[in-house]
Amino acid sequence: MKLYCFGESGNAYKAALTMELSNVKWEPMFVDFFKGEARSEAYKKINPMGEVPTLVTNDEETLTQSGAIQQYIIDKTGKLGGASENKYEVLRWVLWDNHKMSSQAGLLRFLSNFLPEEKRPKEAMNFLNGRLQIAYKVLDDALSSSDWLVGDSISVADISCCGYLFYEEPFGFNRKEWDNINSWLTRISQQPKWKHPYDLMKRAYTKP
Repeated sequence: MKLYCFGESGNAYKAALTMELSNVKWEPMFVDFFKGEARSEAYKKINPMGEVPTLVTNDEETLTQSGAIQQYIIDKTGKLGGASENKYEVLRWVLWDNHKMSSQAGLLRFLSNFLPEEKRPKEAMNFLNGRLQIAYKVLDDALSSSDWLVGDSISVADISCCGYLFYEEPFGFNRKEWDNINSWLTRISQQPKWKHPYDLMKRAYTKP
């Protein structure tokens, strides 16, 4: 399978890490995001939304959005979906992350690191950071009494929620400030075949 991606994309990382931990054979297809490739007419023929990740399966089926790709891997491999009775709880966390955390973290990280400083909207960034601190608190509290977000093993709930949290670029998150999240990220990184996003996918950003 081919995953259209680039290293700085936390959403692409969710898909890539799900496949990696499921022992799925896949190939990263680099998208030069910062040079506008995702918005090119050629790429939009692959993904009309002009986004990454995009997965092209062995059956030539095209899937977009990280949550849909994760569910496809679950359905194909039977891995990382949690116990059958917990599937909606896993879905709840994936949807929560996409709406409450990753969307805010991805935007704030972009504004903080990949946009020229003079173009950074400070008020919007402060607002996003405030929203993220609330999300981090929700996540940290959920992990206060359990090693994993759902059930007794890692699932795509965990992989979705950690999607942006292994990046070192500043965006209002310091894992050392969140004891439960910090321990959880360590557990994830101890999984067989875990890799940092920049070890799974080529980086696209080059400092001017």
